[in-house]
Amino acid sequence: MLTDHLALEQIAPSIGSIGDAYDNALMETINGVYKAECVRTTIFHDGPYKTIADVEFATAGWVDWYNHRRLHGSLGMVSPDEFEAAYYAALNPEPLPA
Repeated sequence: MLTDHLALEQIAPSIGSIGDAYDNALMETINGVYKAECVRTTIFHDGPYKTIADVEFATAGWVDWYNHRRLHGSLGMVSPDEFEAAYYAALNPEPLPA
């Protein structure tokens, strides 16, 4: 049914074949990292979660850390912020004194 309709409209499906997990691989990886680093530890919260607000606050802290301060192996063990700053500094070097 869905396959026939997509073919009729000349639309390529965006879902994988049976047993093909590649479509969700990145999301599954992030979910696993989030659970290991935020949910199953008390680094981003104190004690057990008691309310949805507790989860939201811990998640916001983890996302901020993950996007700005974590040391990243493929970036030479610097944070994404440091790497980005160095990248843009290299693109726009300060002029040398004349």
